[in-house]
Amino acid sequence: MSKKIRANILLLLTALIWGSAFVAQIKGMDNLGPFSFACIRNMVGAIFLIPVIYMLDKLDKKNNAKGPLSEKTEEEKKVERKILITGGIACGIALFIAGSLQQVGLMYTTAGKAGFITALYIVIVPILGLFLKKKVKPVIWGCVAVAAVGLYLLCIKEGFTIGIGDLLILICAFGFSIHILIIDYFSPKTDGVRMSCIQFFIVSILSGIVMFAVETPTVNDILISWMPILYSGVLSSGIAYTLQIVAQKDTDPTVASLLLSLESVFAVLSGMIVLHEVLSGREILGCLLMFTAIIVAQLPSKEDKLASENKISA
Repeated sequence: MSKKIRANILLLLTALIWGSAFVAQIKGMDNLGPFSFACIRNMVGAIFLIPVIYMLDKLDKKNNAKGPLSEKTEEEKKVERKILITGGIACGIALFIAGSLQQVGLMYTTAGKAGFITALYIVIVPILGLFLKKKVKPVIWGCVAVAAVGLYLLCIKEGFTIGIGDLLILICAFGFSIHILIIDYFSPKTDGVRMSCIQFFIVSILSGIVMFAVETPTVNDILISWMPILYSGVLSSGIAYTLQIVAQKDTDPTVASLLLSLESVFAVLSGMIVLHEVLSGREILGCLLMFTAIIVAQLPSKEDKLASENKISA
């Protein structure tokens, strides 16, 4: 099996884990409040990443041992630590806000609908990028229009009202978009897995503060919810994130983003199989329109292809 095929299979597995995690998040709230579940889940994810970081460090040292190493000065190490901590805290705060909105929203909507609405961050990110003076491909505006129609069919009810759960998930999609832009700024400057570990600890601490203020979880409640906690914490936060990092090194970024966008489809299928959720014909059409917009938004433009070809020829 080639590295590219193996990488694509790993990315497909990542999308499956993330999509089915919506079901785990809903099941986790059968016995725990949203902030209790988020606190424990993110703590589990952060702890799981510690041995992952250790193993990646050993692998990195083994690879570097084959070539010359340039020792960094104490000043350079200090600057790197500052960027790592700042990035981890910034990502953690953004993820806490977005994740909290999503977790609470899942109390009032289905896993399938939540998966598609959350995936709108793929369309929202380029639009928010305008504020950072980034160019937006003309096709994105068409994708926004198609996604808006899909969102209307999926969420808007008679009397032009939207359910509280769908509204919270929609706001959370904007939160995840900001989270992605923060990652985009910090990730080239620091270690992505370490920053992710810090962000999970930050989310856990912030969720814990709210948990103790408004919820009263018991040890028994936590033990009963062990399966969704481990699934969300270890598989979704820890393993899937690591699989994404490893796989994206050996495949095309456009293919990677397209495969990962299948998360929304897996969310619907998981909701139907595990929670017996059913979508109406109108909602299915809305999902199809939104998925079309999400896919088209990720396809490279002629300029992107040209830049990629020039990069390869150089």
